[in-house]
Amino acid sequence: MRILIAAAYLFLFFAAMLLISFVSAGPHPSDRVTVSANEQARRVDIAIDGQPFTSYIWPATLKKPVLYPLRTAKGTIVTRGFPLEQRPGERVDHPHHAGLWLNYESVNGIDFWNNSDAIKLSAKSGSDQGELDVESDWITFDKKVLLKEHTRFVFRGGPGFRCVDRITTLRALDEKVDFKDEKDGLLGLRVVRALEIPSDKPEVYTDASGHATTVAKLDNAGVNGTYLTSEGKKGDAAWGTRGRWCNLSGLVGDEPVTITIFDHPANPGFPTYWHARGYGLFAANPLGQKIFSEGKQELNFSLPPNASVTFRYRILISSAIATPESTEASYKDFVAAYR
Repeated sequence: MRILIAAAYLFLFFAAMLLISFVSAGPHPSDRVTVSANEQARRVDIAIDGQPFTSYIWPATLKKPVLYPLRTAKGTIVTRGFPLEQRPGERVDHPHHAGLWLNYESVNGIDFWNNSDAIKLSAKSGSDQGELDVESDWITFDKKVLLKEHTRFVFRGGPGFRCVDRITTLRALDEKVDFKDEKDGLLGLRVVRALEIPSDKPEVYTDASGHATTVAKLDNAGVNGTYLTSEGKKGDAAWGTRGRWCNLSGLVGDEPVTITIFDHPANPGFPTYWHARGYGLFAANPLGQKIFSEGKQELNFSLPPNASVTFRYRILISSAIATPESTEASYKDFVAAYR
């Protein structure tokens, strides 16, 4: 039934692309972090010290705004190419897993885990950080607005690290909005093949439309990723467990890399459940408690009319295999930044 509802509503549509507008102060020569909007190309490019970091894009083929690709301080790409780019040896399952995104499987019974368009952007460069503000509407196929979204991205970087803060506020309008406990949500990242956990068997993956993709056993050469949570859960055991933060570490080529997602104590459902899969989906889902706890806990989060909720996350990309001690120190910095 959920799949039928999802198909009927064509997932998530944001307001019409013709309404897209930009406000940008423009980079200054002294800005280390530049945020440059290009309406015609449907993208905002973020660079640090003159080197590309990531881009906020909303391609018509994807119908979802994402940060893509994400790179380390050395320029190594850590996000999967498919479906936007074809790379040898990568999986081609879950075409809605592109870059870094935020949406949810069940909002008033509608599956929003796939599509969207941005409507208004404000870009700001700076010497210490760059910022991007996005205003969007969560809209059904019949143009009904369920939620207003305001997201602030903060981009930082230096020798050996890159960092994105995503602060997203969702506001209901004149009706209650229910987020039923479901598996697929909320903040998602799909990583490059090298950061997957090695797998020795073929698998069948089903996307949000119910389409199955059979993926044969892949070559595990260079595949060496592993998860570690703040609570000490490792590898595949991290999935479905709670934690303040979660690391995904491994070698990408010759570069040691750790991607860390930090949850914030002020977020609903803290500490989040980790929807961290060995095949490369790295997601934080604080709202899907029933499935992860095998029915022992249930949230079914909801917003009353005109109420709002804010989710605060940090994604840290380190050119090192991060230790629990260094990650915990970085976590405390993140918490202090958004009290």
